[in-house]
Amino acid sequence: MNYRSLGRSGFMVAPLALGTFNFGGPTDEETSIRIMLRALDAGINLFDVANSYNEGRSEEFVGKAIAEWGRRDDVVIATKVHFPVGQGPNDSGNSRYHILRECDRSLARMKVDHIDLLQLHRPDFTIPADETLRALDDLVAAGKVRYIGTSSFPAWKVMEAVALADRRGWARPIVEQPPYNLLDRRVENELVPLCLAQGLSLVPYAPLAQGVLAGRYASTGDLPADSRAVTRGGVYSDRVNDAGIAVGREVARLAAEAGTSAAQLAMAWVRDQPAVAAPLFGPRTLEQLEHMLPVLDLPFPPELREAFDDLVPPGSAVTNFHNGARWMKQVLAVPHPERTPR
Repeated sequence: MNYRSLGRSGFMVAPLALGTFNFGGPTDEETSIRIMLRALDAGINLFDVANSYNEGRSEEFVGKAIAEWGRRDDVVIATKVHFPVGQGPNDSGNSRYHILRECDRSLARMKVDHIDLLQLHRPDFTIPADETLRALDDLVAAGKVRYIGTSSFPAWKVMEAVALADRRGWARPIVEQPPYNLLDRRVENELVPLCLAQGLSLVPYAPLAQGVLAGRYASTGDLPADSRAVTRGGVYSDRVNDAGIAVGREVARLAAEAGTSAAQLAMAWVRDQPAVAAPLFGPRTLEQLEHMLPVLDLPFPPELREAFDDLVPPGSAVTNFHNGARWMKQVLAVPHPERTPR
């Protein structure tokens, strides 16, 4: 397997990372642990989790799987902090107080003595960047955290963190985790060039566009009952539109001609984009994981790059995945599925 470095660090990870958003709801503990052990056995070593996922159950399951695996050093644990974990005024955000407290709670839930990669789950425009970065640097100095990163940050906030860390001699971000898929390529305008210039890696989420690029949605009027568009609604349903489904159909056609599945082809495309270390895949079932494992070493057909660019030109988008970031002003006006003419 062709392992890749995370940014300018010495961390080496497989070209596919395991997302744990489903663990603890809807995926139960036994299934979650089976999925993680199978991923480890296949060579996937980056597990992405967050303190806010399913009220901490995702972190608990990760800790149990690692204990059962018995080889802690084989696993790169990446967790995140920012979103609310309670009702109090200090139960969210990127303050020093919240970061230090939640790091200790994550360590306790996972029953490990260090976190390999601690990421800021979202930017916090109310807290000075030096307070946040100093707190993260203190965690690295204390041995509780090995490396730091960000998630869903605008390019200028990533650069602010890099510049401040370099000026103060603090721990430097090595990863940014944005939404990135064929339907929304806006990270290519500023974030990808920044990462290439400053030595950061991307670990993208939503590489299959919430299942649209896997053929999960036949039409906006026929949403699967167990899809996030239905079970979670809001931005999840807003992301499913006719334009995206049409692109998904064409990806499926190209995949069939290439002898692979639409999901595998779409994932391999993200995997091989500039600055990407490992796209995240968050399975609900063991079968979903098994279907995606071939992407670890599946070549993306070079003759299809131009075809993908024709479907959605570089730097553009046909639906929104950045609409979950509060800082994002460029939100496409796409019809809500419930209001789409039948």
